Amino acid sequence: MSKDIIKQLKNHLEILKASGVDLIAVDAQCHPEAKPKDLRTVSKQDEDSPLLPELRMTTAKDSLIKLRETVVRCTKCSELAATRKSVVFGSGNANAKLVFVGEAPGHDEDIQGLPFVGRAGQLLTKMIESIGLTRQQVFICNVLKCRPPGNRNPLPNEITNCEPYLFEQLDILKPIVICALGTFAAQTLLKTNATISSLRGRFHDYRGAKLICSFHPAYLLRNPNDKRKAWEDLKMIRAELNKAEV
Repeated sequence: MSKDIIKQLKNHLEILKASGVDLIAVDAQCHPEAKPKDLRTVSKQDEDSPLLPELRMTTAKDSLIKLRETVVRCTKCSELAATRKSVVFGSGNANAKLVFVGEAPGHDEDIQGLPFVGRAGQLLTKMIESIGLTRQQVFICNVLKCRPPGNRNPLPNEITNCEPYLFEQLDILKPIVICALGTFAAQTLLKTNATISSLRGRFHDYRGAKLICSFHPAYLLRNPNDKRKAWEDLKMIRAELNKAEV
C-alpha cells in the first residue's frame, strides 16, 4: 500500500473519528460468522446502550461523508488544487448545535487535513470548553477548504467556488448557532465590509440559524486584551443554546 493511500485513509479515519463515528460497518461476506443485528427489533438492553442514538442519527453523518467525498476531489481553483497537501473539509459532530466557521486552513491544517489544529486551534478548544462543550460536540470548518499559498487572503473567485460547499454543510447540520471567527469569515458570510468590532456582540439571522461574529483565535493570541470581548460573545452563544434546550 502506497504512502499516499495510507495518508488518505488515515485522514479519512480522523475525519470519521472527529465526526463522532464510533463504529464502521464491515461487509458480512468478509466475516460470514458475524450476524448483523436487525435494527427493526430493539431490546431493552439495546435501548440503554449509548450507541443507539448513533444508529438513529446517521443521516447527517452520511450526508457529510458523501459531501466530503465530493469536496476532496474538487479542482475548481487550479492554484489551490495544485499547491494543497490536504482538503480540510471540517470536523466535529454531525448533530452539532453550534458551528464555528473560520477563513481558510493554515499550514498545520493543510498538513493534518483537520481544521484549527495549531496554536489558534488550541485556543479555540479552550474557548469551546469554557462554555461547557467539547470539540466533539460542535462542528468546525472554514469558508475555504484548501490553504491559499503563503496563507494569502482568499480570492473572490475562490470564495465563489468554495462557498456552496459551506452552504451545503450548514444545510446538513442545521445548527442553532453559527460563530464566524474573524473579519474574513464574518464579512464573507454576511456579505458586508463592516469591521468585526461593529459586527460582533449581537446575533444576525442567517440561513435559519443565529449567527454571531467574534474574534479569530489567531487574533486573540496577538491581542490578548480582547479575550474579554470574545468571552462576552461566548456567553451569548451559551445563553442562546440554553434557551433552545428549554
